[in-house]
Amino acid sequence: MEIVLYPDPILLKSSQEILDPGPQWVEIGKEMLETMYRTKGVGLAGPQVGISKRILVLNPTGDPKKPEEELILLNPRISKKKGKEWGQEGCLSFPGIYGEVLRSTWIQIEGMSPEGKEQSFEAKDFLARVLQHELDHLEGIVFVQRMTPAEKIKIKAALSDLEARFRASHANS
Repeated sequence: MEIVLYPDPILLKSSQEILDPGPQWVEIGKEMLETMYRTKGVGLAGPQVGISKRILVLNPTGDPKKPEEELILLNPRISKKKGKEWGQEGCLSFPGIYGEVLRSTWIQIEGMSPEGKEQSFEAKDFLARVLQHELDHLEGIVFVQRMTPAEKIKIKAALSDLEARFRASHANS
């Protein structure tokens, strides 16, 4: 799997619900985790690897030697949230770009395992931030859209560079 870079259109559209949990999603989740580790990430959503389906993976430690921290989640949604805090974020689909984003500090998540088992859990602080970032990807929202106007000005040149590279690599398609 390869990371899809901005401004690829798949990053800007809402993903489809997964109606067929099973072994294929376990395998896809494992491949996504491998891709996330290889690219030094802590979370990854389906659209970021060209899959327009509601799947996300994460390991808030970013350490493949801590598999107990891994999560593969299908059709996730936030059922409750509390608190707000600004924090710096980056994104594998926006290499080298970072900015401040406002996120809830506590969330309740509902979803299912790749095998189809319903799941519900609470997340706070950094884990909550990672989950919200990845959930945004499933809705076609990218983190730069959540930045303040001042933050957007700071990253304008880097975004333009990504857009130019995308156009150049897709000139013949």
